[in-house]
Amino acid sequence: MTLHAPLVEQADAFTGNALLLTGPARVGKRAAAWAIAAAQNCQGARGMDGAACGVCRSCAALAAGAHPDVLLVEPRATTAAGKAARRKLIPIGAVLEGRDKGREYETHVYEFLEVRPSFQRRVVIVDGAEYLGPEAANALLKLVEEPPHRALFLFLAEDRRSVLPTIVSRSARLGVAPLADHTLESALLRAGHPADAELIAFAAGRAGVLNDLDGVRAALEDARELDNSLGVGLLSALEAAERLEKRFDPAWHPEALRFTWRERPAYQRARADTALDALQGALEAYASPSLSFQVFALNVRDAFGLS
Repeated sequence: MTLHAPLVEQADAFTGNALLLTGPARVGKRAAAWAIAAAQNCQGARGMDGAACGVCRSCAALAAGAHPDVLLVEPRATTAAGKAARRKLIPIGAVLEGRDKGREYETHVYEFLEVRPSFQRRVVIVDGAEYLGPEAANALLKLVEEPPHRALFLFLAEDRRSVLPTIVSRSARLGVAPLADHTLESALLRAGHPADAELIAFAAGRAGVLNDLDGVRAALEDARELDNSLGVGLLSALEAAERLEKRFDPAWHPEALRFTWRERPAYQRARADTALDALQGALEAYASPSLSFQVFALNVRDAFGLS
């Protein structure tokens, strides 16, 4: 049984061209989209819940990350100069090859849909539909309204209100809700991992957290180390900030820090959040990482009344 089996069943009964899957970050929207794509192309005996068989040629290709009928489109991660992009955006170049001057996307939506499916149905997963630029969205609309070869579009977004109305109006909507704690615990056990109460609390029902257990656990450990060092003294705090700088992962550490601060008084959390936002803003502006983390440690100590 897939973690989001009801969504697979609903998608299976859908006869339109586009679905909009919405839900909190890391709740499992991408996993649900892959499960829907797998079910749409499965050649074997599907499960009672509509899930793909997992063993046919189509399912094997998807598991290997090389399915010819599934295209993932997401915001560009770097600029033309190779630096991390400050602003998330899915440009028109992701849709039209001729508009992708820097060749940021290996395969473009139009050229992908020109080819007939190798199995049953071509599926385009747009992860981050809220980051579609107006040009890219308008170019996609023509395909969504009359998709070649019955193609299916799966738009993923955290908040429906942040997606362009033209996309929303042409898509049926499915909400991806957080899962119960016991469901996540069962998933951990099935994968051979022990049930971890802290990890389950951090996940808060978001299945996507389980996809990077090592990264999450490392971030939680680093957050605890920094938090413990703050009260030891100024030098200890600065040394912990230096270590955090070397291991900082923007995908997990900010959330891990906020999780570690969750039991502190609200006014302290608010001030620490401001310090963390300032740190992330400095890093996005390519400020000195070393200095930025030192200032961050000082600001958090001040937020907690330790300076």
